[in-house]
This record gives sequence, structure tokens and C-alpha cells, in this order.
Amino acid sequence: MRLTEFNELVHGEFGRLYGDSLLVDHVLLSLGGRTAAQAIEDGHEPREVWRALCAEFDVPRSRW
Repeated sequence: MRLTEFNELVHGEFGRLYGDSLLVDHVLLSLGGRTAAQAIEDGHEPREVWRALCAEFDVPRSRW
């Protein structure tokens, strides 16, 4: 998954403002206590970060 697709999914699921906030403010324990933005910066694949966000926020698996 490309970063642009990741951002489109985040914005589509959570809205632009809330999605952007989640990326920098919400800590994902499953990714070592990093925010989504930190995890991607540290080399995690966007798909892995997307799945972590989906799991954390109970997004239906059909949209993962």
C-alpha cells in the first residue's frame, strides 16, 4: 500500500480533520506505543499501520 492510499483510507474512514488528528495524536500500543505517523516514519508499512488503526477503532474487517 502506498502512503497516498493509506491517507485516502484514513480520511475516508475517519474524516479529514479527525483522521489527521489520529495520525499524530493517538498512540497505538500494537505498534510499540507509537502514533501512526511515528510508526510510518520508523519504517512500518502503511498497510500494517492501517490495520492497527482499524483494530483499535473497531472498523469492520471488510474495510481493512
